[in-house]
Amino acid sequence: MLNSLLQLIVFKRYKGDNRSRRKSLFPVSSYKKAKTVRERRHIVRRLITSIVLISIGVLSASFGLRGFLIPNKLIDGGVTGISLLVNLLSGVSLSYLLIAINLPFIALGYYQSGKIFAIKSIASIIGLSVAVAYIDFPIITNDKLLIAVFGGFFLGAGIGLAIRGGSVLDGTEILAVFINQKTGFSVGDIIFIFNIIIFSFAGWFLGIETALYSILIYLAASKTVDFFLQG
Repeated sequence: MLNSLLQLIVFKRYKGDNRSRRKSLFPVSSYKKAKTVRERRHIVRRLITSIVLISIGVLSASFGLRGFLIPNKLIDGGVTGISLLVNLLSGVSLSYLLIAINLPFIALGYYQSGKIFAIKSIASIIGLSVAVAYIDFPIITNDKLLIAVFGGFFLGAGIGLAIRGGSVLDGTEILAVFINQKTGFSVGDIIFIFNIIIFSFAGWFLGIETALYSILIYLAASKTVDFFLQG
């Protein structure tokens, strides 16, 4: 009886040891390693996609600004519009204004959406500022209707691609989402009111015609953003 009991204990211990050895040899560890590799590859792919989208977005937006809006003294809505308006009235560098005016909105975005979003957005806005300052895009046309349509398109495409990449080129949306959470007003209504104020100042300081063409630019840009985000 004792001998049989000892045999049973030895058998169970051998069976357990053999099972643990089999587990430790390859199935669990290799699965975990493969899963880790897949996760890392997925992260790298997402990062590369994000960088590509933001880079193309920055180039598109800077082309819209330098090739269409800036040479013809027209503006857009949002923080970009404020920067353009202040630049026209004061002569302060547009590149500096784009960074300085967007910073408070990015700080707000840090608390709303996290550190990664804030870092991407700062990098995007700095990239846009550098592109506007140093890339010498050709002046495409002086026809204001074409400027409104195509300038708005390239600017909107840039903003839309940057958003797809996980960042923003204009902090207006961040402010609108924040106010929406606090007051209940819709994001669209907040942005609309914000831009009405900007275009009113543009009409006062730059003339009614300039303000009207700037509204067309904003409409073209906003529709293009919607297209890139929603299809």
